[in-house]
Amino acid sequence: MGRHLIFGGNGGIGAAIAWRLARAGHELVLAGRNADELRRLAEELSAETILCDVMDPQAIEQAGRELPERLDGFVYAVGSINLKPFPKATADDFLTDYRLNAVGAALAFQAAAPALLDAEEGASALFFSTVAVEQGFAAHASIAMAKGAVVGLTRTLATEYAPKIRVNAIAPSLVDTPLGQTVAGNARIAEAIARMHALPRLGRPDDIAAMAELLLTEAGSWITGQVIGVDGGRSSIRVMRS
Repeated sequence: MGRHLIFGGNGGIGAAIAWRLARAGHELVLAGRNADELRRLAEELSAETILCDVMDPQAIEQAGRELPERLDGFVYAVGSINLKPFPKATADDFLTDYRLNAVGAALAFQAAAPALLDAEEGASALFFSTVAVEQGFAAHASIAMAKGAVVGLTRTLATEYAPKIRVNAIAPSLVDTPLGQTVAGNARIAEAIARMHALPRLGRPDDIAAMAELLLTEAGSWITGQVIGVDGGRSSIRVMRS
């Protein structure tokens, strides 16, 4: 079994990945900024914790110094859903989303890379994009720009670190998490969004965690440089509903 570092592992998709890996017998290091939530989940999973605000480059550097000498997996499950019509998007919107989703991902991987390179059988890193990079959605300019940068980061790192570290990304559609509920905050909106998918429901955190487990473990040992849609078909399929 391996040892995996999860940034954002104390909520939503990150927590689902943590639970799935823990049930499979993996050791975990959870990194996040909410001390109480982090401690609560870590106690349930017998995980180590590192307090880290990914908006602070110095905090990420410090987190890197606190890591174990060897890591087999890395997950950056930190994200945002900041939706605004383009004329109302501000410079702060664009910069904040970019720093959180793209710069934070790059610096977190940079901090973890030495430990990942020490993995005996090779390591795996996982980032998160969004279906909105592949598809054009109104009011998504800020987040789609930031997550588009994550796609570029994923493929660059997959090239630079092959064959020692496999690097992939998952691009979900809307998932029923606390963050997702900021978009689908009531049953009527949730149902309308669900019907936009060929598989007409919102994603569940474990839908994403199942793919994450494959990509992080031996089962995905010949997969790298990929951006995989776990999206109910929304990125590629259109259905007619009565």
